[in-house]
Amino acid sequence: MSGADRVKSLDLRDEPAKSQYEGWHDGQLAGYVQYNRLDGSVALMHTQVTEAFEGRGVGGVLARAVLDDIRAKGHTVRPYCPFLKGWIDKHPEYQDLLAADTPAG
Repeated sequence: MSGADRVKSLDLRDEPAKSQYEGWHDGQLAGYVQYNRLDGSVALMHTQVTEAFEGRGVGGVLARAVLDDIRAKGHTVRPYCPFLKGWIDKHPEYQDLLAADTPAG
């Protein structure tokens, strides 16, 4: 598998017992986002892409899938993870998910 093979979609699994979302591709864990749930909000703590999937666009695909799931559940987010904070800043269509007390920029 070449590093140039971009990942276009993931099988997203919310694993509450682990406090993380997992993104799976062809039966392999491609990446995960660790979170904490806080009264209708989800604190996004850390994003990790597994070594085999680095450089293949997994981070962005995972971010979009996680945020879409959180939106569908009616929650807001608090992005403590620098990657996810930056990703949301670059994608204004997701800024409505930010909890009201989230610092700007």
